[in-house]
Amino acid sequence: MSALSSPEAGRLARLRRLMSGAGVTAALVTSPANRRYYSGFTAGDVLINESSGALLITRRSQYLLTDSRYTEAAKDEAPLFKVLEYRRGLARELVGLKTLGPTVRLYFEAEFLSASQLFRLQETLGPGRLAPLPINIDAPRAAKSPEEIRLVSKALAITEAAVAALFEKMAPGLTEREAAFFLEAEFRRLGAEGPSFDTIVASGPNAALPHASPGRRKMRAGEMVIVDCGARYRGYCADITRTKILGRPKAWQREIYALVRQAQLRAIEAIAPGVKASDVDKAAREHIARSGYGQFFGHGLGHGVGLAIHEAPSLSARNTGPLSAGNIVTVEPGIYLPGRGGVRLEQLVLVTERGRRLLNRNTDFYEF
Repeated sequence: MSALSSPEAGRLARLRRLMSGAGVTAALVTSPANRRYYSGFTAGDVLINESSGALLITRRSQYLLTDSRYTEAAKDEAPLFKVLEYRRGLARELVGLKTLGPTVRLYFEAEFLSASQLFRLQETLGPGRLAPLPINIDAPRAAKSPEEIRLVSKALAITEAAVAALFEKMAPGLTEREAAFFLEAEFRRLGAEGPSFDTIVASGPNAALPHASPGRRKMRAGEMVIVDCGARYRGYCADITRTKILGRPKAWQREIYALVRQAQLRAIEAIAPGVKASDVDKAAREHIARSGYGQFFGHGLGHGVGLAIHEAPSLSARNTGPLSAGNIVTVEPGIYLPGRGGVRLEQLVLVTERGRRLLNRNTDFYEF
């Protein structure tokens, strides 16, 4: 495949149409996911103040600015971009570019530019030269291409295989931390780059904490254990949650597990192009609320997944926008009972032209 026929070429063309419609002549791209999406440059950022580089995209040219650690990799991975190595920082390199003449305004990603970086740019470029982007350059990422769907599906298959292997060995006495370590080692053994986010393993009363951190607590017979994890494959993320009951389930465990599973199925059935994201959330939330557990389901129903673990579209009461073909979303209702435990179940769903398609291969759930 030539550079001109690469996915990045089409993405740049779409971005420039967005820029033209909003009167944006120069865009500074600093978020790792957008940087990779538009250029192919794979380096990540360790900290917010330690950037691996930035893209400068104008109406007719595109630059990838980075430092000596990544110069050669950038040239190989981003052939559509002119790679510039900065030695005195991003701001000083930008000010020397002819494409950024003294009257050109530079638009930046407000969510991915630290205050210190902004101050340096202001000092170097001069007053009135900077403004936040008036367009959402994340938006094109919400509609996944066939290749992106394949990569997410591969990451998901690895994740499901790792979880299945864990569940075969999960038993009382295993610590949460040991389980999390096992999963992340399995991800890599099965071909993933690593986890797409910090693995959650929460047992017993910890399962009432939606984002509990795995610790030294040992699992006990009769407890519920929530496992929320995902592998990253060639940059693309997976995300699933399963709840395992260690031993014979108690009546209250059966009840909330069945409710969460029913709520999940209702939400999945509601997914289709043109449907409001908030209506999908409502389908699950109302079922749980009618059963008397509404106060124990506080988070949104789901989110988009792709190069970032959380991206558009979100499935929540606040998002009244429509779903569209190519969206990949999580559907993850939960019930969390303080001091006792909880249940969360999560599937990955692709919005298709006519409805939806479940991407999970493993659909084994308790049937009560």
